[in-house]
Amino acid sequence: SFGTAMAVGILCVYVVLVLLFHDFLQPVTILGALPLSVGGALVALLLTGGSFGMPAVIGILMLMGIVTKNSILLVEYAIMARRERGMSRWEALLDACHKRARPIVMTTVAMGAGMFPIAIGLGTDPSFRAPMAIVVIGGLITSTFLSLLVIPVVFTYVDDVRAWVLRRLHRQSATPR
Repeated sequence: SFGTAMAVGILCVYVVLVLLFHDFLQPVTILGALPLSVGGALVALLLTGGSFGMPAVIGILMLMGIVTKNSILLVEYAIMARRERGMSRWEALLDACHKRARPIVMTTVAMGAGMFPIAIGLGTDPSFRAPMAIVVIGGLITSTFLSLLVIPVVFTYVDDVRAWVLRRLHRQSATPR
């Protein structure tokens, strides 16, 4: 049932992003960062010998929210740069990665620093909270670096698909019947 809850949560995030961007394809770019974070989270849990239980799953949920926010920062800036400044796709992506890397890295450092004492077992009930913190730290590290590399690539592919679909629709509407 937890898998169903996560799927419904991702679907709800997709719907909100569709409403935010007025586009059905660009939210796919943002949600493309979610698998990048899970790999790092599981590797961190494996390296530390932590158990994958309910606290780790709660950590993955927290992680997905932060990773989605980081991707929104990147993609939204690229879209705005193209619309408002007339930049090419390549220029907009480079500008977005350059200008949004600092807030993304700051979020990662702040969240990692906040979770570090919990990950090393300080505080009350470290056996319950430590896996959650380990999952968040590991997922944030991998998703931060991979998001700055992979999300622009996914953005280009999704943008190419979007342009292809628009050309097809334009061709169909232009043909006489």
